[in-house]
Amino acid sequence: MQRTLIIDALNAEEAQPSIVLCGWIRTRRDAKDFSFVEINDGSCLANMQCIVDTDTAAHLGLAEATTGAAVRIVGELVASPGKGQKWEVRAQKVQVYGLADPETFPLQKKRHSDEFLRTIAHLRPRTNKYGAMFRIRSEAAFAVHDFFRSHHFSLVHTPVLTGADCEGAGEMFRVTTLEPGVKDLSEDFFSRQCNLTVSGQLEAEALATGLGRVYSFGPTFRAENSNTPRHAAEFWMIEPEMAFADLDDLMELGEGLTRHVVDHVLTRCEGDVELFDNFVDKGLRERLQHMLAAPFARVSYTEAVEILQKSGKSFTFPVSFGTDLQTEHERYLAEEHFKKPVIVYDYPKDIKAFYMKQNDDNRTVAAMDMLVPRIGELIGGSQREERLSRIEARIREMGQNPEDYWWYLDLRRFGTVPHAGFGLGFERLLMMLTGITNIRDVIPFPRTPGNLEF
Repeated sequence: MQRTLIIDALNAEEAQPSIVLCGWIRTRRDAKDFSFVEINDGSCLANMQCIVDTDTAAHLGLAEATTGAAVRIVGELVASPGKGQKWEVRAQKVQVYGLADPETFPLQKKRHSDEFLRTIAHLRPRTNKYGAMFRIRSEAAFAVHDFFRSHHFSLVHTPVLTGADCEGAGEMFRVTTLEPGVKDLSEDFFSRQCNLTVSGQLEAEALATGLGRVYSFGPTFRAENSNTPRHAAEFWMIEPEMAFADLDDLMELGEGLTRHVVDHVLTRCEGDVELFDNFVDKGLRERLQHMLAAPFARVSYTEAVEILQKSGKSFTFPVSFGTDLQTEHERYLAEEHFKKPVIVYDYPKDIKAFYMKQNDDNRTVAAMDMLVPRIGELIGGSQREERLSRIEARIREMGQNPEDYWWYLDLRRFGTVPHAGFGLGFERLLMMLTGITNIRDVIPFPRTPGNLEF
């Protein structure tokens, strides 16, 4: 189907005697001699205004088309006398693909709440806010791939079905072909318990020991019954792993990736970011630009705890060495103390996973979290423990069986190497980029406790 995208038509250098546009009607206003019809095709935030003269065949074609109807308009692209728009279309022919009954179509020209729009997630991409959201999601994903490709990382695809528990947390979705009530796992498809992955890290480490630099970017799952604005059962993770790398290399990588994505979105999604700056989070653009203006702060966990203790703030969760930082602590450090993103490193080993490199002090591990304003933790990662005896002992300390990780431990037996990696929650990155405060509104079809619609 030959047509011109609205984004291209709006950016045209000169008038065109014939142009074909397709889209959905956002507004229609009828006057005595003509109708104003604004259509949007999803290619950009802006609509194209089309003028349909009453005494033409085009107006007959428009018929009963109202807000929500899908149309094809053939006409002439001409300079617009209206303010704030360069071009408009003088319609010569209108074809209606599908009507939208104004009595039942739920997206009329008014402000709808996010809660209502979640109930019609299949239609919300047609709104300004969610059209902008999902275009930013697309561009941010492109920027992630662009960054890693420019740094010679290989994209790898790690399993969604797994028999391993990377985090040891047990909050995993089980996958089975057994009938309800059958408990003999030897009769199941894999003859053992199968879960949806919580992370592709372990497999990415294996791939990094052959390819050097790899990253995965895909869906992960947590069976955590947490009904908060920050948690979802299905979300996307960006997980790079680097051989011959330490914690300093990892912090550089995390900062470089974050800054690259922010710069890309500010450049490529100017109109969409402006919408969020105007209507969702005042000051968003300035805050994102501030992230590019100076290096991120870095502070050890021990120093961070001291800062929090001396802050004079009354936190809901008291902080002391050995406690995990809560969102309120993370946001204080990023928003109030440093007033920019901050990387906290060298956490107590007792609150971290078995695979993290143990420091010489025997009380901390070479772990890092990147904290950003309004969000808290954006990235969590570590240098991985490459010493076989250390990691075997740590697995046992945490009540797990080293034999379950035989292939993972082989990486330490055969050509072990210092290596490091992190996980970045893509949806949290999108919340930072848009100012949206609920993870359900940066995922097209969110999966949360009790919600499996669409």
